[in-house]
Amino acid sequence: MRMPRLFEQESVLAPLMLVPVALDMVLLVGFPFLMAFVYSFSNVTVGNPEFHMTGFGNFSAVLRDPVFLKSLLNTCIFTFTSIGLVLVLSNMLTELLMREFRFKWLIRFLIMLPWTAPIALGAIGYLWFLDSVFSPLDWLLRSWGLLGKPQALLGPMSNMYWLGRPGLAMASVIVVHIWRLLPLATMIRIAGMNSIPREVIEAAQVDGAGYYRRLFHIVLPLLLPVISVTVLFSTLFTFTDMTVVWVLTKGGPPDNSTQVLASLAFLKGIQGGDLAQ
Repeated sequence: MRMPRLFEQESVLAPLMLVPVALDMVLLVGFPFLMAFVYSFSNVTVGNPEFHMTGFGNFSAVLRDPVFLKSLLNTCIFTFTSIGLVLVLSNMLTELLMREFRFKWLIRFLIMLPWTAPIALGAIGYLWFLDSVFSPLDWLLRSWGLLGKPQALLGPMSNMYWLGRPGLAMASVIVVHIWRLLPLATMIRIAGMNSIPREVIEAAQVDGAGYYRRLFHIVLPLLLPVISVTVLFSTLFTFTDMTVVWVLTKGGPPDNSTQVLASLAFLKGIQGGDLAQ
């Protein structure tokens, strides 16, 4: 009976319950991070068993690589444009979903679908939607007279080639990523809005505060902790993610127009075998 009583003690049970978490952090996060740090100062490759320390050679080579510099710029554009638009759009959706209307539960369910569905499947769907030949979006633009005619607003060509032109390819990747992040950001904002006492909003309305004054002087300051969590999570998630880019463009079209750091690391380390760089 001594052992069960021993586990009932908080000083014993609490550290014991933390052991799986600690092992997970050490084995799945700490050890790979340490290996990556050591590898970055070496010449290790997938097919070469030799291991020699090279100092800062990999870092200087990367900083001289124009593809890396372009990927860094693309990553910043991809990340900060996506996050900025997600913040604006999630605020608009939150304002809509906080109001009472019929079938609101269905609208919330449909909005959450992009986050719950596997992103690879969603990106493959967009790959067809933005196809250079069979895009239904291009078909709609042609049927509306906006594309495919000499005097058309978008030009005389029959297709837009969304993923084949540098500017349109980056815009397409950003739009798909926003579609992926927007549901989670909206749900976090709704949870934050529900935590604001209704008396505060009603008192501001009674005092004559308009929508924008309530938004910038009451709602946003109270939501600042929630918004900070959303921005931090979304930024880290976007900066290190390559799924949308890889499925849609694989870093192209030519000249690495949509290459980001995560996809470049995959190309060099996994496909190219250069683990050190």
